[in-house]
Amino acid sequence: MVEVTKGRTPGAGALFQLLRDGRPRTRADLAAETGQARSTIAGRIDALLASGLVTPAGEASSTGGRPPTTFAFDPAVRVVLGVDLGATHARLAVTDLASRVLATLDAPLAIADGPAAVLDWVVDAGLKLLGEAGRAHDDLVGVGVGLPGPVEHGTGHPNNPPIMPGWDDADVPGLLGARFGAPVLVDNDVNIMALGEHRAAWPEVADLLFVKVGTGIGAGIIADGLLMRGAQGAAGDLGHVALPGAEDVPCRCGNLGCLEAVASAQAVADRLRATGAATPRGADVVELVRAGDLAAAQAVRQAGRDLGAVLAACVSLLNPSTIVIGGVLAEAGEHLVAGIREVVYRRSLPLATQHLRIVTARTGADAAVLGASAMAIDHVLSPAAVEARLGA
Repeated sequence: MVEVTKGRTPGAGALFQLLRDGRPRTRADLAAETGQARSTIAGRIDALLASGLVTPAGEASSTGGRPPTTFAFDPAVRVVLGVDLGATHARLAVTDLASRVLATLDAPLAIADGPAAVLDWVVDAGLKLLGEAGRAHDDLVGVGVGLPGPVEHGTGHPNNPPIMPGWDDADVPGLLGARFGAPVLVDNDVNIMALGEHRAAWPEVADLLFVKVGTGIGAGIIADGLLMRGAQGAAGDLGHVALPGAEDVPCRCGNLGCLEAVASAQAVADRLRATGAATPRGADVVELVRAGDLAAAQAVRQAGRDLGAVLAACVSLLNPSTIVIGGVLAEAGEHLVAGIREVVYRRSLPLATQHLRIVTARTGADAAVLGASAMAIDHVLSPAAVEARLGA
């Protein structure tokens, strides 16, 4: 959020940022917080009331005379659509402007079918979901999308995604925006998972590392409360960090010894299948662990140790206070996290680990759609976007 600093004269869009926390305030409260004249505040509030973003919220206690009216943000006035596209699945959620989920949809969907087929499906499914949430098309003010590959966040275009044939440089915001009639924000799936987990489960944590262990391995970095994407949007690509001792293991990226080739859910499944286990997918590994299979549990714990070897370097470099482990392999109970802790706490300096928490994700399957929703909301409720809305 944008701070309103006393002594400045921000517009209604900046003033609105104070109200986004949901706490009712009087005109006098806002004047005191911003240093603006009561008449200026009154004009800003009138404009926000007319937009529907702010609503009267009752009366404050009186110190004599007529009790003053309070005003608060109304997150139910409009909705956004969060879209999580994976290699073989899609999850959509309609939320209000406080990221409260109103309706969800899960469906199998092959990202390899290409942008035309996949995005047509997203539009049809998204509009249907709006109706199921009891909202009209005109209520939709933003769309957030997560893709299973690198994304240039400034343009929203996929950037040479390895498992998305036909998607390179596809104009996802343009194609979806023309159909939805709303701004579309796009990022890679791990970044939006990090954003969703942070906002929903760890809002008080300023420095957090979210690690997804699925078909691939990636990380989302929250530093000083903000999502860090890097110069080309490639920050957090843990899966292709070289793992000591794995120099002879080929990776799908063309290199040898990548962490993903050894410790991803698919790598663990392949290794167990080579010993005769029925594990074509990472989810099958999880089922074996839950059923008490000792070999599967040991394989997952070793994957955790391998992850820990790379995460120990991340702890020294980034000094997060919380590492959150998500993705399909994190569903195998404490085995994965136990292996990570074993190595991170042994290899990292005590100063960096004395208050470090390493935990599994709290938001589960909702992390990505919550993050996509938050990304869209941050855009449509930014000072500039609110000012543009009021001007229109």
